[in-house]
Amino acid sequence: MKIYGCFINGEFELNNSKNFINVINPYDEKIKYIVEESDSNQLENALKSGYESFKSGVWSNLDVRDRSEVLNNVAELIEKNLEELIEIEVNQIGRPIREMKAQLGRLSEWFKYFASLIRVFEGRVMPFKGDYVNYVERVPLGLVVQITPWNHPLLISIKKLSCALSAGNSVVLKPSEKSPVSILKIAKYLDDSGLPKGVFNIVQGFGTKIGKKLCENKYVSKIDLTGGDNAGRKIGEYAGKNGIYYATELGGKSPMLVFDDCEINKTVCGVTFGCFIASGQTCIAGTRLLIQKSISEVFLKKLKEKMFDLRMGDPFSTDTSIGPVISKDSLFNIDKKVEDAVSEGGKVVFGGKISKEFKSGYFYEPTVLLTDNSSKIAREELFGPVLTCIIFEKEDEAINLANDNKYGLAASIWTENLARAHSVASKLECGIIWINDHHKNDPSSPWGGFKESGIGRENGIEAYMQYTHTKSVVTNYSRNYDDWFSDKQSRYS
Repeated sequence: MKIYGCFINGEFELNNSKNFINVINPYDEKIKYIVEESDSNQLENALKSGYESFKSGVWSNLDVRDRSEVLNNVAELIEKNLEELIEIEVNQIGRPIREMKAQLGRLSEWFKYFASLIRVFEGRVMPFKGDYVNYVERVPLGLVVQITPWNHPLLISIKKLSCALSAGNSVVLKPSEKSPVSILKIAKYLDDSGLPKGVFNIVQGFGTKIGKKLCENKYVSKIDLTGGDNAGRKIGEYAGKNGIYYATELGGKSPMLVFDDCEINKTVCGVTFGCFIASGQTCIAGTRLLIQKSISEVFLKKLKEKMFDLRMGDPFSTDTSIGPVISKDSLFNIDKKVEDAVSEGGKVVFGGKISKEFKSGYFYEPTVLLTDNSSKIAREELFGPVLTCIIFEKEDEAINLANDNKYGLAASIWTENLARAHSVASKLECGIIWINDHHKNDPSSPWGGFKESGIGRENGIEAYMQYTHTKSVVTNYSRNYDDWFSDKQSRYS
């Protein structure tokens, strides 16, 4: 079986250390890929390569039209090689192929968007008193470290990477050890598209070891992480110690607020998608369903009926809509949390146990659990196919329940009353809100949360601004001059 290594200064390389990481398919529990952990020399070389390429100006000072062309070339290569990318993603994380076709089919949009943005992004001329002109421009930060998670290996990596590169930065990226292979293909596409060597580098390994060394390095100007709460806090410490920028997208416990004036059939389909896409293994999963009491009985009945449409099975089968969770540890953790919730008074409406249908694979039944907002399972991120349902009576109660959580990433509102929808949206404490939908994403739409869901934004102009410095240039065009230290200096009077 082929062994994959890192990508440094335009070259794929191995160190022959035999420190291997097995990438296991969570459906058949077989090793699909083997990746070699990067050693300390490779880490240093990757960082040095990125730093030196930035300082050289070979990319950072390149005309934006030329940078734009490279990014558009990458988009074309992604579109031409989708089948290979999809196969790798399914093998790495076990998500159904129908999901991966939909998700990866949009990857090129991020490169195209930022390729377009940099061609039209304009600086500003600021008002400035006196005979002065003050113009403001955006310049790249330098070398940035990006640490990406296992659950959306390519999507999250490309959201970060396309933005950082468009701004003229150099990048060292560390993918999750659970899904480290697909991003190596993107490295090849970037190289083939004309990205100068050294601008993009990939290192492999575990976050606690490799990630720590990357973040502490003197060359780094920004750290961008999508991951867990503990990792986010560590990133903040490293960034604060070194006085550099950082961005984190962390956990979520996204509420879906269902009001009695919703269109019930549409809403049942929407919240099922909101919770169970990716088997609930996404930070914006709608795992807290808040249902208005007057329709709760009817709604839960229809939801239970809908659950029979969810089919577990081989991720490569187009009939499969629910894949396995990522690991055995995750499977047992989900099962324990559901058991604890039931012992605390929760009621299983559907599912509620590890599936015995398959000889292999980490399958947990899609589960609907009636509980209250104080239960642990309704407050903590679970990363599994478990929907907690909470009943409310009044609109204000729904808003209070939605906001009563340490996370503030996303929420959805389900109502046919648009006045209500926008009124409720204005009171929710989160960064992304959908009305009569969930999970929708676009390269131009800011992505990030409030509270403990992280700092900073992906996507759009907001992300681009956060990958650049502001440079303010003030020009004195007066024919006169001031002699500050003269007794006749006018400013004294």
